[in-house]
Amino acid sequence: SAITFMAIPAKTYATDWLYFFLSMTILMVGPFVIWWFLPYYRRMNLTTAYEYLERRFNLATRLIGGLMYIALQLGRLGIVLLLPSLALSLVTGMGVNSCILLMGGLSIAYTVMGGIEAVIWTDVIQVGVLMLGAMLVLIFIPLQLEGGLPAVWETIELHQKMQVLDLRLDFSQPTLWVVLIGGFASNLIQYSSDQTVIQRYLTTATEKEAARSIMTGTLMALPATLIFFSIGTLLFVFYQHQPQALAFNLSSTDAIFPWYIVTQLPQGISGILIAAIFAAAMSSIDSSMNSVATVITTDFVRRFRKGISEQTYLKLARALTVGVGLTGTALALYMAQGGSTSLWDDFNTIVGLFAGGLGGIFLLGILSKRANGPGAVAGLLVSGGAQYLISEFTQVHFLLYACTGLLTAWGVGYLASLLFRRRRE
Repeated sequence: SAITFMAIPAKTYATDWLYFFLSMTILMVGPFVIWWFLPYYRRMNLTTAYEYLERRFNLATRLIGGLMYIALQLGRLGIVLLLPSLALSLVTGMGVNSCILLMGGLSIAYTVMGGIEAVIWTDVIQVGVLMLGAMLVLIFIPLQLEGGLPAVWETIELHQKMQVLDLRLDFSQPTLWVVLIGGFASNLIQYSSDQTVIQRYLTTATEKEAARSIMTGTLMALPATLIFFSIGTLLFVFYQHQPQALAFNLSSTDAIFPWYIVTQLPQGISGILIAAIFAAAMSSIDSSMNSVATVITTDFVRRFRKGISEQTYLKLARALTVGVGLTGTALALYMAQGGSTSLWDDFNTIVGLFAGGLGGIFLLGILSKRANGPGAVAGLLVSGGAQYLISEFTQVHFLLYACTGLLTAWGVGYLASLLFRRRRE
Protein backbone atom coordinates (compact mmCIF):
# COMPACT_ATOMS: atom_id res chain seq x y z
CA SER A 1 0.00 0.00 0.00
CA ALA A 2 0.96 3.66 -0.01
CA ILE A 3 1.61 3.20 3.72
CA THR A 4 4.32 0.70 2.80
CA PHE A 5 5.73 2.55 -0.18
CA MET A 6 5.99 6.05 1.23
CA ALA A 7 5.38 6.14 4.98
CA ILE A 8 7.71 3.29 6.00
CA PRO A 9 10.76 4.75 4.18
CA ALA A 10 9.87 8.13 5.70
CA LYS A 11 9.70 6.62 9.19
CA THR A 12 13.03 4.80 8.74
CA TYR A 13 14.61 7.96 7.30
CA ALA A 14 13.60 9.90 10.42
CA THR A 15 14.41 7.18 12.98
CA ASP A 16 16.01 3.73 12.65
CA TRP A 17 14.97 0.05 12.34
CA LEU A 18 13.19 -0.29 15.70
CA TYR A 19 9.89 -0.86 13.86
CA PHE A 20 11.28 -3.68 11.72
CA PHE A 21 9.77 -6.51 13.77
CA LEU A 22 6.35 -4.86 13.57
CA SER A 23 5.97 -6.22 10.04
CA MET A 24 7.70 -9.50 10.89
CA THR A 25 5.00 -10.43 13.42
CA ILE A 26 2.80 -11.36 10.46
CA LEU A 27 4.91 -14.52 10.16
CA MET A 28 3.65 -15.51 13.61
CA VAL A 29 0.05 -14.59 12.84
CA GLY A 30 -0.35 -16.47 9.51
CA PRO A 31 -0.38 -20.05 10.90
CA PHE A 32 -2.66 -18.98 13.77
CA VAL A 33 -5.23 -17.54 11.34
CA ILE A 34 -5.11 -20.62 9.12
CA TRP A 35 -5.63 -22.96 12.09
CA TRP A 36 -8.30 -21.04 14.01
CA PHE A 37 -10.16 -18.56 11.81
CA LEU A 38 -10.06 -19.80 8.23
CA PRO A 39 -12.12 -23.00 8.82
CA TYR A 40 -14.99 -20.99 10.34
CA TYR A 41 -15.17 -18.48 7.52
CA ARG A 42 -14.85 -20.99 4.70
CA ARG A 43 -17.22 -23.67 6.01
CA MET A 44 -19.95 -21.20 6.91
CA ASN A 45 -19.98 -19.92 3.31
CA LEU A 46 -19.82 -16.29 4.44
CA THR A 47 -19.80 -13.16 2.29
CA THR A 48 -18.53 -10.91 5.09
CA ALA A 49 -16.78 -11.70 8.36
CA TYR A 50 -19.52 -9.97 10.35
CA GLU A 51 -22.13 -12.55 9.36
CA TYR A 52 -20.20 -14.87 11.68
CA LEU A 53 -20.80 -12.49 14.60
CA GLU A 54 -24.58 -12.84 14.30
CA ARG A 55 -24.44 -16.63 13.97
CA ARG A 56 -22.13 -16.89 16.96
CA PHE A 57 -23.53 -14.10 19.16
CA ASN A 58 -26.47 -11.94 18.09
CA LEU A 59 -27.60 -9.29 15.61
CA ALA A 60 -26.41 -6.36 17.75
CA THR A 61 -22.83 -7.69 17.73
CA ARG A 62 -22.91 -8.02 13.96
CA LEU A 63 -24.19 -4.47 13.45
CA ILE A 64 -21.73 -2.91 15.91
CA GLY A 65 -18.87 -4.85 14.34
CA GLY A 66 -19.87 -3.73 10.86
CA LEU A 67 -20.11 -0.08 11.91
CA MET A 68 -16.69 -0.19 13.59
CA TYR A 69 -15.17 -1.68 10.45
CA ILE A 70 -16.74 0.99 8.25
CA ALA A 71 -15.34 3.76 10.47
CA LEU A 72 -11.86 2.20 10.33
CA GLN A 73 -11.86 1.90 6.54
CA LEU A 74 -13.06 5.46 5.96
CA GLY A 75 -10.12 6.71 8.05
CA ARG A 76 -7.77 4.43 6.12
CA LEU A 77 -9.14 5.69 2.80
CA GLY A 78 -8.31 9.25 3.75
CA ILE A 79 -4.71 8.38 4.59
CA VAL A 80 -3.95 6.32 1.48
CA LEU A 81 -5.51 8.98 -0.77
CA LEU A 82 -3.49 11.77 0.83
CA LEU A 83 -0.08 10.07 0.58
CA PRO A 84 0.16 9.65 -3.22
CA SER A 85 -1.46 13.05 -3.70
CA LEU A 86 1.51 14.59 -1.89
CA ALA A 87 3.78 12.90 -4.41
CA LEU A 88 1.74 13.94 -7.44
CA SER A 89 1.62 17.51 -6.15
CA LEU A 90 5.44 17.61 -6.04
CA VAL A 91 5.74 16.23 -9.56
CA THR A 92 3.15 18.28 -11.41
CA GLY A 93 2.86 21.44 -9.33
CA MET A 94 -0.87 20.78 -8.98
CA GLY A 95 -2.45 21.49 -5.63
CA VAL A 96 -2.75 18.59 -3.17
CA ASN A 97 -6.53 18.94 -3.17
CA SER A 98 -6.68 18.62 -6.96
CA CYS A 99 -4.51 15.52 -6.79
CA ILE A 100 -6.77 13.95 -4.15
CA LEU A 101 -9.84 14.55 -6.32
CA LEU A 102 -8.11 13.07 -9.36
CA MET A 103 -6.93 9.94 -7.55
CA GLY A 104 -10.28 9.44 -5.85
CA GLY A 105 -12.18 9.71 -9.12
CA LEU A 106 -9.96 7.23 -11.00
CA SER A 107 -10.11 4.64 -8.20
CA ILE A 108 -13.88 4.91 -7.89
CA ALA A 109 -14.34 4.41 -11.65
CA TYR A 110 -12.57 1.08 -12.11
CA THR A 111 -13.69 -0.35 -8.76
CA VAL A 112 -17.34 0.30 -9.62
CA MET A 113 -16.93 -1.24 -13.08
CA GLY A 114 -15.08 -4.39 -11.99
CA GLY A 115 -15.90 -5.21 -8.36
CA ILE A 116 -13.78 -7.70 -6.41
CA GLU A 117 -12.38 -9.26 -9.59
CA ALA A 118 -11.03 -5.90 -10.73
CA VAL A 119 -9.66 -5.27 -7.23
CA ILE A 120 -7.69 -8.54 -7.15
CA TRP A 121 -6.31 -8.57 -10.70
CA THR A 122 -5.33 -4.90 -10.76
CA ASP A 123 -3.56 -5.49 -7.45
CA VAL A 124 -1.56 -8.31 -9.03
CA ILE A 125 -0.28 -5.92 -11.71
CA GLN A 126 0.17 -3.05 -9.28
CA VAL A 127 2.39 -5.03 -6.91
CA GLY A 128 4.67 -5.84 -9.84
CA VAL A 129 5.05 -2.14 -10.69
CA LEU A 130 5.51 -1.29 -7.01
CA MET A 131 8.31 -3.81 -6.43
CA LEU A 132 10.08 -2.90 -9.69
CA GLY A 133 10.18 0.75 -8.65
CA ALA A 134 11.46 -0.09 -5.17
CA MET A 135 14.25 -2.32 -6.50
CA LEU A 136 15.38 0.41 -8.91
CA VAL A 137 15.84 2.83 -6.00
CA LEU A 138 17.86 0.27 -4.02
CA ILE A 139 20.24 -0.01 -6.96
CA PHE A 140 20.33 3.67 -7.90
CA ILE A 141 21.11 5.41 -4.58
CA PRO A 142 24.47 3.66 -3.92
CA LEU A 143 25.51 4.41 -7.51
CA GLN A 144 24.94 8.12 -6.89
CA LEU A 145 27.27 8.26 -3.87
CA GLU A 146 31.04 8.59 -3.96
CA GLY A 147 32.62 5.58 -2.33
CA GLY A 148 29.71 3.24 -3.11
CA LEU A 149 28.55 0.71 -0.53
CA PRO A 150 31.50 1.19 1.89
CA ALA A 151 30.63 4.89 2.18
CA VAL A 152 26.97 3.99 2.72
CA TRP A 153 27.78 1.60 5.54
CA GLU A 154 30.18 4.06 7.19
CA THR A 155 27.44 6.72 7.36
CA ILE A 156 24.90 4.19 8.70
CA GLU A 157 27.25 3.16 11.50
CA LEU A 158 28.18 6.75 12.34
CA HIS A 159 24.54 7.75 12.87
CA GLN A 160 23.42 4.36 14.32
CA LYS A 161 20.64 4.04 11.72
CA MET A 162 20.52 0.23 11.92
CA GLN A 163 19.39 -0.11 15.53
CA VAL A 164 16.86 -2.95 15.58
CA LEU A 165 16.54 -3.94 19.24
CA ASP A 166 15.61 -1.86 22.25
CA LEU A 167 15.29 -4.27 25.18
CA ARG A 168 14.17 -1.74 27.80
CA LEU A 169 10.96 -2.53 29.68
CA ASP A 170 9.41 0.75 28.59
CA PHE A 171 5.91 0.60 27.10
CA SER A 172 5.83 4.27 26.11
CA GLN A 173 8.57 3.84 23.48
CA PRO A 174 8.91 1.52 20.44
CA THR A 175 10.92 -1.07 22.36
CA LEU A 176 11.13 -4.68 21.15
CA TRP A 177 8.30 -5.76 23.47
CA VAL A 178 6.00 -2.96 22.30
CA VAL A 179 6.71 -3.72 18.64
CA LEU A 180 6.23 -7.49 19.00
CA ILE A 181 3.07 -7.32 21.12
CA GLY A 182 1.52 -4.48 19.15
CA GLY A 183 2.47 -5.96 15.79
CA PHE A 184 1.08 -9.40 16.64
CA ALA A 185 -2.22 -7.92 17.84
CA SER A 186 -2.53 -5.56 14.87
CA ASN A 187 -1.85 -8.26 12.27
CA LEU A 188 -4.11 -10.74 14.04
CA ILE A 189 -6.93 -8.20 13.97
CA GLN A 190 -6.48 -7.49 10.26
CA TYR A 191 -6.30 -11.15 9.20
CA SER A 192 -9.17 -12.29 11.44
CA SER A 193 -11.70 -9.43 11.46
CA ASP A 194 -10.85 -7.05 8.59
CA GLN A 195 -13.15 -7.60 5.61
CA THR A 196 -10.55 -5.98 3.32
CA VAL A 197 -8.24 -8.94 3.93
CA ILE A 198 -10.84 -11.65 4.56
CA GLN A 199 -12.72 -10.99 1.29
CA ARG A 200 -9.61 -12.07 -0.59
CA TYR A 201 -9.30 -15.53 0.86
CA LEU A 202 -13.08 -16.01 0.71
CA THR A 203 -12.90 -15.72 -3.08
CA THR A 204 -10.60 -18.74 -3.51
CA ALA A 205 -12.02 -22.03 -4.73
CA THR A 206 -11.02 -24.20 -1.76
CA GLU A 207 -9.92 -23.89 1.86
CA LYS A 208 -6.51 -25.26 0.88
CA GLU A 209 -6.04 -22.49 -1.68
CA ALA A 210 -7.13 -19.90 0.88
CA ALA A 211 -4.50 -21.20 3.33
CA ARG A 212 -1.87 -21.05 0.61
CA SER A 213 -2.93 -17.47 -0.13
CA ILE A 214 -2.47 -16.42 3.50
CA MET A 215 0.94 -18.07 3.78
CA THR A 216 2.12 -16.49 0.52
CA GLY A 217 1.21 -13.06 1.86
CA THR A 218 2.94 -13.64 5.18
CA LEU A 219 6.13 -14.98 3.58
CA MET A 220 6.31 -11.96 1.25
CA ALA A 221 6.41 -9.71 4.31
CA LEU A 222 10.12 -10.39 4.90
CA PRO A 223 11.54 -9.27 1.52
CA ALA A 224 9.07 -6.37 1.26
CA THR A 225 9.97 -5.11 4.74
CA LEU A 226 13.69 -5.38 4.07
CA ILE A 227 13.33 -3.44 0.81
CA PHE A 228 11.33 -0.50 2.16
CA PHE A 229 13.26 -0.14 5.40
CA SER A 230 16.47 -0.16 3.35
CA ILE A 231 15.11 2.58 1.10
CA GLY A 232 14.48 4.80 4.12
CA THR A 233 18.01 4.27 5.44
CA LEU A 234 19.57 4.88 2.01
CA LEU A 235 17.60 8.12 1.66
CA PHE A 236 19.08 9.28 4.97
CA VAL A 237 22.60 8.42 3.77
CA PHE A 238 22.05 10.18 0.44
CA TYR A 239 20.94 13.44 2.07
CA GLN A 240 23.78 13.25 4.60
CA HIS A 241 26.23 13.12 1.70
CA GLN A 242 24.35 15.73 -0.36
CA PRO A 243 22.55 18.05 2.08
CA GLN A 244 22.23 20.74 -0.57
CA ALA A 245 19.83 18.45 -2.44
CA LEU A 246 17.34 18.85 0.43
CA ALA A 247 17.00 22.59 -0.07
CA PHE A 248 13.23 22.36 0.10
CA ASN A 249 10.78 23.06 2.92
CA LEU A 250 9.09 19.67 3.24
CA SER A 251 5.87 19.84 5.21
CA SER A 252 6.61 16.42 6.77
CA THR A 253 9.02 13.53 6.36
CA ASP A 254 6.29 11.61 4.48
CA ALA A 255 7.23 13.66 1.39
CA ILE A 256 10.95 12.72 1.48
CA PHE A 257 10.71 9.73 -0.88
CA PRO A 258 8.71 11.49 -3.64
CA TRP A 259 11.04 14.50 -3.32
CA TYR A 260 14.01 12.23 -4.01
CA ILE A 261 12.19 10.66 -6.97
CA VAL A 262 11.38 14.03 -8.53
CA THR A 263 14.74 15.70 -8.04
CA GLN A 264 17.33 12.91 -8.28
CA LEU A 265 16.13 10.24 -10.70
CA PRO A 266 16.25 10.31 -14.51
CA GLN A 267 12.90 10.84 -16.22
CA GLY A 268 12.23 7.24 -17.20
CA ILE A 269 13.01 5.84 -13.76
CA SER A 270 11.16 8.60 -11.94
CA GLY A 271 8.11 7.84 -14.07
CA ILE A 272 8.20 4.20 -13.00
CA LEU A 273 8.48 5.27 -9.35
CA ILE A 274 5.53 7.66 -9.59
CA ALA A 275 3.52 4.89 -11.27
CA ALA A 276 4.53 2.62 -8.38
CA ILE A 277 3.23 5.16 -5.85
CA PHE A 278 -0.11 5.29 -7.65
CA ALA A 279 -0.20 1.51 -7.89
CA ALA A 280 0.43 1.23 -4.17
CA ALA A 281 -2.32 3.71 -3.36
CA MET A 282 -4.92 2.29 -5.72
CA SER A 283 -4.37 -1.25 -4.43
CA SER A 284 -5.49 0.00 -1.02
CA ILE A 285 -8.24 2.38 -2.09
CA ASP A 286 -10.06 -0.14 -4.28
CA SER A 287 -9.98 -2.81 -1.58
CA SER A 288 -11.45 -0.48 1.04
CA MET A 289 -14.20 0.83 -1.22
CA ASN A 290 -15.24 -2.62 -2.38
CA SER A 291 -15.21 -4.16 1.10
CA VAL A 292 -17.15 -1.31 2.76
CA ALA A 293 -19.79 -1.42 0.02
CA THR A 294 -20.04 -5.21 0.52
CA VAL A 295 -20.44 -4.85 4.29
CA ILE A 296 -23.18 -2.21 3.99
CA THR A 297 -25.04 -4.25 1.36
CA THR A 298 -24.71 -7.62 3.11
CA ASP A 299 -24.77 -6.79 6.81
CA PHE A 300 -27.30 -3.98 6.77
CA VAL A 301 -29.45 -3.82 3.61
CA ARG A 302 -29.71 -7.53 2.78
CA ARG A 303 -30.13 -8.40 6.45
CA PHE A 304 -33.24 -6.22 6.86
CA ARG A 305 -34.70 -6.13 3.36
CA LYS A 306 -35.47 -9.59 2.07
CA GLY A 307 -36.80 -10.54 -1.33
CA ILE A 308 -34.81 -8.03 -3.38
CA SER A 309 -33.31 -9.35 -6.60
CA GLU A 310 -29.57 -9.98 -6.88
CA GLN A 311 -29.43 -7.42 -9.71
CA THR A 312 -30.83 -4.77 -7.36
CA TYR A 313 -28.27 -5.66 -4.68
CA LEU A 314 -25.52 -5.33 -7.29
CA LYS A 315 -26.72 -1.89 -8.38
CA LEU A 316 -26.90 -0.81 -4.75
CA ALA A 317 -23.37 -2.07 -4.09
CA ARG A 318 -22.07 -0.07 -7.04
CA ALA A 319 -23.84 3.07 -5.83
CA LEU A 320 -22.43 2.52 -2.35
CA THR A 321 -18.93 2.12 -3.79
CA VAL A 322 -19.26 5.59 -5.29
CA GLY A 323 -20.56 6.97 -1.99
CA VAL A 324 -17.76 5.40 0.04
CA GLY A 325 -15.15 6.66 -2.41
CA LEU A 326 -16.53 10.20 -2.24
CA THR A 327 -16.56 10.10 1.57
CA GLY A 328 -12.95 8.88 1.69
CA THR A 329 -11.97 11.62 -0.75
CA ALA A 330 -13.63 14.24 1.46
CA LEU A 331 -11.75 12.91 4.50
CA ALA A 332 -8.45 13.10 2.60
CA LEU A 333 -9.19 16.72 1.72
CA TYR A 334 -9.83 17.44 5.39
CA MET A 335 -6.64 15.64 6.51
CA ALA A 336 -4.62 17.59 3.94
CA GLN A 337 -5.35 20.73 5.94
CA GLY A 338 -4.30 19.15 9.24
CA GLY A 339 -0.56 18.77 8.81
CA SER A 340 0.27 15.29 10.13
CA THR A 341 3.84 14.57 11.24
CA SER A 342 3.68 10.88 10.31
CA LEU A 343 0.85 9.21 8.43
CA TRP A 344 2.23 5.78 9.38
CA ASP A 345 1.71 6.68 13.04
CA ASP A 346 -1.80 7.91 12.22
CA PHE A 347 -2.66 4.67 10.43
CA ASN A 348 -1.47 2.44 13.27
CA THR A 349 -3.32 4.61 15.80
CA ILE A 350 -6.58 4.28 13.83
CA VAL A 351 -6.16 0.50 13.58
CA GLY A 352 -5.57 0.20 17.31
CA LEU A 353 -8.38 2.45 18.47
CA PHE A 354 -11.11 1.24 16.11
CA ALA A 355 -10.23 -2.38 15.37
CA GLY A 356 -8.78 -3.68 18.65
CA GLY A 357 -12.11 -4.44 20.32
CA LEU A 358 -13.50 -5.97 17.15
CA GLY A 359 -10.60 -8.41 16.90
CA GLY A 360 -11.10 -9.35 20.56
CA ILE A 361 -14.72 -10.31 19.95
CA PHE A 362 -13.84 -12.55 16.99
CA LEU A 363 -11.20 -14.23 19.14
CA LEU A 364 -13.70 -14.63 21.99
CA GLY A 365 -16.26 -16.29 19.77
CA ILE A 366 -13.84 -18.82 18.34
CA LEU A 367 -11.91 -19.71 21.51
CA SER A 368 -14.70 -19.77 24.11
CA LYS A 369 -17.88 -21.86 24.18
CA ARG A 370 -19.26 -19.86 27.14
CA ALA A 371 -19.26 -16.52 25.34
CA ASN A 372 -22.67 -15.15 24.37
CA GLY A 373 -24.26 -12.15 22.66
CA PRO A 374 -24.81 -9.85 25.65
CA GLY A 375 -21.26 -10.53 26.80
CA ALA A 376 -19.86 -9.75 23.36
CA VAL A 377 -21.72 -6.43 23.15
CA ALA A 378 -20.51 -5.51 26.64
CA GLY A 379 -16.94 -6.36 25.62
CA LEU A 380 -17.13 -4.13 22.55
CA LEU A 381 -18.59 -1.17 24.44
CA VAL A 382 -16.23 -1.38 27.42
CA SER A 383 -13.27 -1.82 25.07
CA GLY A 384 -14.20 1.39 23.24
CA GLY A 385 -14.30 3.34 26.49
CA ALA A 386 -11.08 1.80 27.72
CA GLN A 387 -9.30 2.68 24.47
CA TYR A 388 -10.31 6.31 24.81
CA LEU A 389 -9.04 6.48 28.39
CA ILE A 390 -5.76 4.76 27.51
CA SER A 391 -5.10 7.08 24.57
CA GLU A 392 -5.96 10.25 26.52
CA PHE A 393 -4.60 9.62 30.02
CA THR A 394 -1.65 7.21 29.72
CA GLN A 395 1.77 7.21 28.08
CA VAL A 396 1.21 3.80 26.45
CA HIS A 397 2.72 3.72 22.95
CA PHE A 398 0.17 3.86 20.13
CA LEU A 399 1.35 0.48 18.79
CA LEU A 400 -0.11 -1.17 21.90
CA TYR A 401 -3.61 0.19 21.28
CA ALA A 402 -4.44 -2.86 19.16
CA CYS A 403 -3.41 -5.18 21.99
CA THR A 404 -5.19 -3.26 24.76
CA GLY A 405 -8.37 -3.14 22.70
CA LEU A 406 -8.22 -6.83 21.86
CA LEU A 407 -7.52 -8.00 25.42
CA THR A 408 -10.10 -5.68 26.98
CA ALA A 409 -12.86 -6.84 24.62
CA TRP A 410 -11.91 -10.50 25.09
CA GLY A 411 -11.64 -10.31 28.89
CA VAL A 412 -14.72 -8.20 29.53
CA GLY A 413 -16.72 -10.18 26.97
CA TYR A 414 -15.85 -13.46 28.67
CA LEU A 415 -16.65 -12.23 32.19
CA ALA A 416 -19.88 -10.55 31.09
CA SER A 417 -20.93 -13.75 29.33
CA LEU A 418 -20.70 -15.57 32.66
CA LEU A 419 -23.07 -12.98 34.17
CA PHE A 420 -25.54 -13.24 31.29
CA ARG A 421 -25.53 -17.03 31.08
CA ARG A 422 -28.57 -18.54 29.41
CA ARG A 423 -29.51 -21.55 27.37
CA ARG A 424 -27.47 -21.70 24.17
CA GLU A 425 -28.32 -23.41 20.92
